[in-house]
Amino acid sequence: MINTVIFDMDGLLVDSEPLWGIAMREVFATVGVNLSAELTHKTTGLRTREVVSYWHSYFKWEGKSTEQVTNEIIDSVTAKIIAEGKAMEGLQYILDFFKAKDFKMGLASSSPLRLIEAVLAHLHIRDSFQAVYSAEFEDYGKPHPAVYLACAKALNSDPLDCIAFEDSVTGMTAAKAARMTTVVVPEPHNRHDPRYALANMQLDSLLDFNDQRLSLLMQH
Repeated sequence: MINTVIFDMDGLLVDSEPLWGIAMREVFATVGVNLSAELTHKTTGLRTREVVSYWHSYFKWEGKSTEQVTNEIIDSVTAKIIAEGKAMEGLQYILDFFKAKDFKMGLASSSPLRLIEAVLAHLHIRDSFQAVYSAEFEDYGKPHPAVYLACAKALNSDPLDCIAFEDSVTGMTAAKAARMTTVVVPEPHNRHDPRYALANMQLDSLLDFNDQRLSLLMQH
């Protein structure tokens, strides 16, 4: 019986993907690496250190360690989100929807925990979640299911009883690998990616979710 919902964060609950892109391009520029917006999309959904490692193996810059670049990106994006980060359309609606149905609610993100906590405080939604998990503490990040499985375990929920909300292909793959019923809300420019067919349901906005769609998922 589905009784649990687990949310991704970046690009789903908070409009942070553009801010991640800006922060990455600014910090990478300090080591002589010029990333286009198209290139930053290649690593959406990965952990920050995995993104930095990926581009370091490609560009092989010198002068700053990958750890320093990683920390500078996290510091930068945290500051940008606190300064100008906005809730995604339907954020409060979807949290109220599941709270009214007495669902257990969790968050499973690739972002570092300090960034997650900063975002939840900024949006005043920390109390909505009974479990908050970061993939930084797992051996493997998304698309590996580890962070989803850890969050479900903390909620004392069977993964088969969980709905996962995601916005990226990487995150969707992680949730499906965890055997969760998966809803995707992709960014507008990604909506026609054929890989989203793997999800149980695709929406244009969190506001599109309702009782009828929930009952459809319950039948899966």
